[in-house]
Amino acid sequence: MKKTLFLFLVMCAMVQASTLRIATAANMSYAMEALKVHFEKAHPDTQLEIMVGSSGKLAAQISNGAPIDLFLSANMKYPQALYEEGLTQKAPVVYAKGVLVMLSTKPRDYTRGLKLLESPQIKKIAVANPKTAPYGVAAEEALKHAGVYDAVKEKFVYGESVSQTVTYAVRAADIGLIAKSALFSPHMKMFKKGTNWADVDAKLYTPIAQGMVLIKKSRHQEEAQQFYDFLLGDEGRHILLAYGYLLP
Repeated sequence: MKKTLFLFLVMCAMVQASTLRIATAANMSYAMEALKVHFEKAHPDTQLEIMVGSSGKLAAQISNGAPIDLFLSANMKYPQALYEEGLTQKAPVVYAKGVLVMLSTKPRDYTRGLKLLESPQIKKIAVANPKTAPYGVAAEEALKHAGVYDAVKEKFVYGESVSQTVTYAVRAADIGLIAKSALFSPHMKMFKKGTNWADVDAKLYTPIAQGMVLIKKSRHQEEAQQFYDFLLGDEGRHILLAYGYLLP
C-alpha cells in the first residue's frame, strides 16, 4: 500500500512539473549542466530541457516556430534579430562576455601570441565557422588585427559550433581558437595554462557580449522568467565566473 502511494505521488509530481526548453549556444553547454543542477534544486517543479547548437542555427529554428522558451546566444546579433521580428517578450540583455583562447594538446610557445600560428609546425588550425558561430567571428577579427590572417587562413579547419571546434582542436588539428569556457569541463582539465592554452589578446577582438532573450510564444513564461532572473542573479553569475566568462 505504501509503495503504491509513493509511486502515485511520484507520478503526480512528474505530471505537475513544467519542462522549460532552453536553446543555448554551444559555448554555454559546459556551464549549463551546473546551472541546470542549481536551478532545478531551487525550482523542483521545473525541469530544464537544453538544446545546444550554433547561435545562428538556433535563432533560425526559433524564427521558424520551434517551441523554445528562452534563448542564450553567443552574441547579441541573433537575439536582437528575433526581437526585431517581434518574436521576443523584450529586448535581449547581455548575460556574460565570452573569452577566446588558443588550445593545443602539445606544449606551445604562447609568448608569441597569434604569431605562433604562422609556425610551419602548425599545419591545421581549428576555428569556428564565422557564418554560424560568433566565436568564429571573434577569431577571424583577432587574426586580422594580429596581421596573420592571410598567412594562416589556408590552415583552417572549420567547426560549425564552438563544441565541434573544440573536438577538432583536440583530435584533428594542431591548435584551435576556442571559447575559454570549454576548458572548464571535466575532460579538459588536463590541459594547463601557459603550456597547452593561453588567452588571445582581448584587444584584438570585439568583446563577445552574449545575449539572452525570452521567447514571446513560450508556454512557460513564468518559469522562463525565473531562469532569466536566476542567470542574472548572484548564483548564476558566480557559476558563469567559474566557467571562464567575464560579467557584463
